[in-house]
Amino acid sequence: MAVLEERVNQLEEMVMRLVYIQQKTEIEMQRLQKEMKDFKDEMLEFKEWAKKTIEENHEWSKREVRRINKQWGELANKMGTIVEDIVFPAVRPVIKKYFHCDPEVLMMNVERKKGELREEFDVIAVCKDKVFLIEAKSTLRAEHVVQMKEKMNRFKELFEEFKGKEIVPILASLRIAEDILNRLTKEKIYGMAYKEWEYMDILNFEEVYNQR
Repeated sequence: MAVLEERVNQLEEMVMRLVYIQQKTEIEMQRLQKEMKDFKDEMLEFKEWAKKTIEENHEWSKREVRRINKQWGELANKMGTIVEDIVFPAVRPVIKKYFHCDPEVLMMNVERKKGELREEFDVIAVCKDKVFLIEAKSTLRAEHVVQMKEKMNRFKELFEEFKGKEIVPILASLRIAEDILNRLTKEKIYGMAYKEWEYMDILNFEEVYNQR
């Protein structure tokens, strides 16, 4: 009888231990589940914060680029270096982007004289079948459009070595007013300027290209 009672006591003790272990395990699992939930919540918060920070920094970066380009452009305008500092560095990437050719020759401030005829050109870029004639103005006006067409005719006389190549005229400035851009489009001349102060671009490419 004593042996049986001892075994019953041992069994009860084992059951109590199992119950205790089960309860402890459940409590531990609940704690782990809570920790996992808290961790997931923290990660979600972090992801939201990171996304917002990246977006804010992206907008800040774009604003800074606009601000710096605007200041740089205004300074180049004042110093008379708009061709060297703003237009010339943009010529090759713009031509490659829109006309799919990498200029074989790229010249700046080119002067040519033939008899009584003399002219100076801001930028000349030469591709296989095209010659890009680029003139830059601090403030683009209607008379510059007329002058550009006259300059194209003089170019043909002064640069006979480019005979047979298509002459592509581009007037460049920091900004181009809408009425002037419309005038350029009408005369089939490309207008190049800062696009929202982010980068130099041709503002009327499709309109002019479809006419040529």
